[in-house]
Amino acid sequence: MTHLESPFRIDGWDAADTDPLADPDGAGPATGRAVVRKTYTGDLAATSVADLLTCQGEDGAAYLASERIVGELGGRRGSFVLQHGAAGGAGAEPQQWAFVVPGSGTGELAGLRGTGVLAHERITLDYELG
Repeated sequence: MTHLESPFRIDGWDAADTDPLADPDGAGPATGRAVVRKTYTGDLAATSVADLLTCQGEDGAAYLASERIVGELGGRRGSFVLQHGAAGGAGAEPQQWAFVVPGSGTGELAGLRGTGVLAHERITLDYELG
């Protein structure tokens, strides 16, 4: 396994219509969708587009994402899909996770697999190429 830590910046956040089935009484957390564009630097030099589903309430929040990353990882060019998410809130232990979707690697990244987290504008990924 190779350990990677690379910073990223969010270049765009395009929110879609949110909460199409909102509770008419205003109860419960809000849900939403967004398309997020990022640039990664360092050992992961790439750009990406992610589709996010979000949930934000008074006592907690969570998101799920499917993100296509295109560029260079450890000197190898290609693309892969990363799925990631996080959840946290009052009285709950924060959880964060990410994994490379099996079989999603292309080009020199074919066979890529790995797990990690995205937090505080940084990706941490333990990966290997088959």
